[in-house]
Amino acid sequence: MKRAVFNQKGGVGKTSITCNLAAAMAKLGRKVLVVDLDSQANTSKYLLGDRMDRVQATIVDFFNSTLSFRLFQDSLMDTIYETEFPNLFVIPAHDSLKELQPKLEGRYKIFKLGEAIDVAREKLGFDEVLFDTPPALNFYSMSSLLAADRVLIPFDCDAFSEDAVDQVMIAVNEVSQDHRPDLRVEGIVVNHYQSQAKLPRTTIERLINKGLPVLEPYLTSSVIMRESHSEGTPLPFYKPSHKLTLEFMALAQKLINADTDHARTPTPVARRPKKSMDAEV
Repeated sequence: MKRAVFNQKGGVGKTSITCNLAAAMAKLGRKVLVVDLDSQANTSKYLLGDRMDRVQATIVDFFNSTLSFRLFQDSLMDTIYETEFPNLFVIPAHDSLKELQPKLEGRYKIFKLGEAIDVAREKLGFDEVLFDTPPALNFYSMSSLLAADRVLIPFDCDAFSEDAVDQVMIAVNEVSQDHRPDLRVEGIVVNHYQSQAKLPRTTIERLINKGLPVLEPYLTSSVIMRESHSEGTPLPFYKPSHKLTLEFMALAQKLINADTDHARTPTPVARRPKKSMDAEV
């Protein structure tokens, strides 16, 4: 399954959720690829640690290749790095993503990432792909939505988070209707949950009453996450028995089970993308 972890609101724990879900899936025996599309490259640093300084090729090299006549699908293969954690791989990001974006938008390259990811999955046998997206609806987040099967929305229970969820739902629905009929929001991942506080409980209840898919277990707030970032080691490999780790493991298992159920269901025939968005110049 290919999942985009997306929220236009910053500070919701998008990177932590992406990396730790990926690590949990890897520890459960899945072969997992994480694609970092955020120019801050925090996901890349988290998963590669000091090796990030020695990275030769990043997602920027792939996107640059789509602007030329190079075989872009194979150019993505050069950007895939095996982490020190079993079954876990990453395509790192780079700060120059920001400078490259206007060129990519002008050349209508928004479908290329999805095409190349499918080639990489077939060649290398990835079971799971997670896209860590920037906190904005831009070329890179749209590329991930067009490449993904499902969307996970990180949610941190503050006063503005509910509006942010509504914005993501609208964006996903538009992409689904126009280009990816099978794309849908798989669930809202509740982060920094404090069971004793009233605001998180009431906010989550409102989401559920709207009929939105709120995933359980909720991810509790813990300083162990900051320690994990500092060590450059996702929780399933850093503190396997910690409460927050077990929550990630349970959530990952639920998503893997959903993969199995999806595999048993016939896939709808997708409509062809509009040519105007994928035109070659």
